[in-house]
Formats: sequence, C-alpha cells, structure tokens
Amino acid sequence: MTAALFIVSEEGYWGEECIEPLTTLSDAGVDVTVATPTGAPPVIDERSVDPDSVGKEFAEHILDVHETDERLQNPEKIAQVDANDYDAVVFPGGHGTAWDINQDRHARQALLQAVAGDGSKALVVCHAVGILGFTREADGSFLVDGREVTGFPNEWEEDILDDDDLMPDGRKLPYWVEDEVKAAGGIWDAELDSETSVTVDGDLITARGPGSSAAAAQTLLDELDAI
Repeated sequence: MTAALFIVSEEGYWGEECIEPLTTLSDAGVDVTVATPTGAPPVIDERSVDPDSVGKEFAEHILDVHETDERLQNPEKIAQVDANDYDAVVFPGGHGTAWDINQDRHARQALLQAVAGDGSKALVVCHAVGILGFTREADGSFLVDGREVTGFPNEWEEDILDDDDLMPDGRKLPYWVEDEVKAAGGIWDAELDSETSVTVDGDLITARGPGSSAAAAQTLLDELDAI
C-alpha cells in the first residue's frame, strides 16, 4: 500500500492545505500517518476556518475533520518516524510553520530523505515552502538551489502583515518565504496570474497556497502513480 507522512504544525496550520490533501490521499487508498514536532495534536489557524472568509459549509467540514480524524488527534513525533518508510512526505502550510516545522531539523531531514529517496516524493505547500530556505544537503548546498518552486508570495504577505511584520494575532513573522527561498537559490515563480500554482521539479512538488491544495493533492497522486 502507498504510504504518506504528513508533517503538520503545532503553531497553526492552514486548514485547507492539510485537510484537502489528507482526505484526497486517504480516499485514493493511501495510508496516511501524521507527525508533529512534539507529538501533540496540530493546531489549526483560526483564520482558515472563519466562515466569513471560507464559507460556512467549508469551514464546518475542515473543523470536523480536524477534530475527529484520529491521525490528527494522535500524531507521531517527527523524531520517531522514518521518512524512508513512506512514498511521500507532505508539508501543509500555514504561518505557524515559520515557527516550528521549517526550523525543525527532523522535518528538514525528512524532506531531504523524501526528495533523495528511490521514487519517493515531497509535497510542500504555501508557508511550509519556507523550509527550503533552511534545508541543506550533506555537502552544505541548499536543497532548493537551482530548483523551480512556487509558494506563498511576498505580494500576498504584504496584505497580511503590518509595517513591523506583525501578524493579525500580534506575532512577528521571522522571515518571508519568497525571500528565503530565493536567497537559497530557488527559481521562484508563484504564477500570480494563474488561479492555481503547483510546480514539479523532480521529486519535489510545491504549491502556492490554499487555492492550490486540491491541484497539489492530485498532482502528488499522479506522480505517485507514475512511480
């Protein structure tokens, strides 16, 4: 059976970016395991389930899966799972990833293993793409150097942060995804004129944001079927 590991933030994951791929892969028969940095249940960003922003029915669906899915409620610890045991490793986005997943050495190692593995894939979504700005190969080079990627763009970040880079909840965002990925050598194109943005470069799949989650999940399934 095809298996996927989801590495999810305890600081605030974006609902659609986790739930859409998780349910899509599960419905396709993929065996999904969820892991978080400490093994505590992941925390959902309240903005991603705001009925006024995403719609009442959709918000209720996302919350229902978040609250009832046993894999989300009883995750593994990242340090205790081996990415080599999975066909895919998925990194849902959300601003919260800036404070935990993207800075976690075990998460970065899982990403390296997924991209370097024999036929395995990595899907990295939205703010989680920031992990590429901190993930280095054994020789010190950045994993993303020379790779084509998409992710959460500066243009969208400007609409969320104030002039001091403070989030609506008062937290200061430590870095901007686009800046870090470009600085690490990534070939960045968030395709702002397109409704969705999913980029495949070898075994690395990146997706721009919430609206690209469904396309990203299907792209991952297509890539896994091609193995």
